[in-house]
Amino acid sequence: MNIHHLELFYFVAKHGGIAAAVRNIPYGIQQPAVSGQIAKLEESLGTKLFQRRPFALSPAGLELFEFIKPFFDNVEIVAEKLRQNKSPQLRIAAPSIVLHDYIPELLQKLRTKFPEFRLYLHEAARAEAERLLLVRDVDLAITLVEKKSRAGIQVRPLLKLPLLLLVRKNSRLARAEELWKRDKIEETLISLPRTDPIHASFQRGLERLGVEWFCGIEVNSARLIERYVASGYGIGLAVAVPGFKPAKGVRVLELPDFPSVVVGASWSGKLSNISRHLLAELETEAQAQMRRMKRREC
Repeated sequence: MNIHHLELFYFVAKHGGIAAAVRNIPYGIQQPAVSGQIAKLEESLGTKLFQRRPFALSPAGLELFEFIKPFFDNVEIVAEKLRQNKSPQLRIAAPSIVLHDYIPELLQKLRTKFPEFRLYLHEAARAEAERLLLVRDVDLAITLVEKKSRAGIQVRPLLKLPLLLLVRKNSRLARAEELWKRDKIEETLISLPRTDPIHASFQRGLERLGVEWFCGIEVNSARLIERYVASGYGIGLAVAVPGFKPAKGVRVLELPDFPSVVVGASWSGKLSNISRHLLAELETEAQAQMRRMKRREC
């Protein structure tokens, strides 16, 4: 028997069908490929393992599943234990600003407890980070989060951050409220994708005011927003991350009455020991940042 065929059958039996298995297999594989390889397994065994519609294991399929289940249930646990015994790995997904400005200092603190570990960093916004979590390509993601997380993903909110508008330094606008008084906002809105929580929170704030202003330039990086604002392409939507200082040639307009966005840590499955320690460091840092923000408000 082909061990890979057995692995695919394990996921089919565990999740109750081929379509459900494809959604949960921790690597990319298409439904026709799974169907074809399961058919080869059945051919090699000379028996049907399950009924397709409605899904039901045959007696032979049930016997095979009960035999292989303990192995596949525990293979990742054993692999992680062996990795931790040698040198633990830590795989993080986060936007570039988080990886660049905040993670290096936290990793230095982590090295006091784990002098040697293998580090993998993935630059990713929320949607891509969630995909990486679900296929188990990363251990922990630090991104903007929403109230309702995707199935299979756990979320720990860390920090609330206010929204900001960015204008050119020589703009005549003194306050954001001046825009809401207009019949129509002529300036182009430069923003992260419409599916991003920043854009969604901003649109909810506009809706409360009865104002329509939709994204005209969509980018995938906060640094690109500042660049295009400074170059005169429009007004940018941003977040007041801790220690935020606008780029040269850019000025901030505050949005005190708009909903904040939440930065959080996300993971799928059981956290490894080193991931739990990083999460604890993230929570400590978030609490320190909140205290600093409150002192500045006073």
